[in-house]
Amino acid sequence: MKHGIYYSYWEHEWSAKFGPYIEKVAKLGFDIIEVAAHHINEYSDAELATIRQSARDNGIMLTAGIGPSKTKNLSSEDASVRAAGKAFFERTLSNVARLDIRTIGGALHSYWPIDYSQPVDKAGDYARGVEGINGIADFANDLGINLCIEVLNRFENHVLNTAAEGVTFVKDVGKNNVKVMLDTFHMNIEEDSFGEAIRTAGPLLGHFHTGESNRRVPGKGRMPWHEIGQALREINYSGAVVMEPFVKTGGTIGSDIKVWRDLSEGADIAKMDEDARNSLAFSRFVLGG
Repeated sequence: MKHGIYYSYWEHEWSAKFGPYIEKVAKLGFDIIEVAAHHINEYSDAELATIRQSARDNGIMLTAGIGPSKTKNLSSEDASVRAAGKAFFERTLSNVARLDIRTIGGALHSYWPIDYSQPVDKAGDYARGVEGINGIADFANDLGINLCIEVLNRFENHVLNTAAEGVTFVKDVGKNNVKVMLDTFHMNIEEDSFGEAIRTAGPLLGHFHTGESNRRVPGKGRMPWHEIGQALREINYSGAVVMEPFVKTGGTIGSDIKVWRDLSEGADIAKMDEDARNSLAFSRFVLGG
């Protein structure tokens, strides 16, 4: 396993430049930095080249996460929105590949955050999501990119809430580069057993996110980390384990993630760095890698 962290742990805005964090995470001992793909299309060719070189120089792998907007929803009832979503993904995937990113995960099949003020059509959104992912999978495969479909809790999306649903979805898509993505925060809400959910995903598990039940860094809460680690080892998972902590209020990140109190306990940047470093050591111990 390789261990990473989402750059937004230190930020308030998804649009924040992530390039400067590459050297930081390398010094903290991580193998991976995960970045938000939403704004990569706004980067210049020179910026992309600089970020790619920085990652190579620091021995850091990049992965990407994304929650498409409602106007780029591959499962929309509106054909023009689905077409806009496909065009958006093709452009984004092309730029992601220029950063040597080989894994992109998130609510690729839908949009995020979901608007529950409107009625939802789980069956229809599921079917259109399968079609939409199928429609971009070959494009991604030609770029060497795996699409990892994230299983989210009921409050953030309605299409896929359990590992079993994620596995069925991926099998229905039927493309080798389309995988399941699990996240301990979402699993804590939806799954009866962490271990069984991981074993259900089995060889289809392509990306794994970690965090405590309140989204602090792993090791600062009550998650059953030894159970999680044992299950990952049982399925011989060798992919990325990326912690996705959100502990600060403010900005679009704090608002979208619903962080209404300071979970860092007033930590400054140095203390946040220390917490990340300690959590990495903890994660390597309990999960492996």
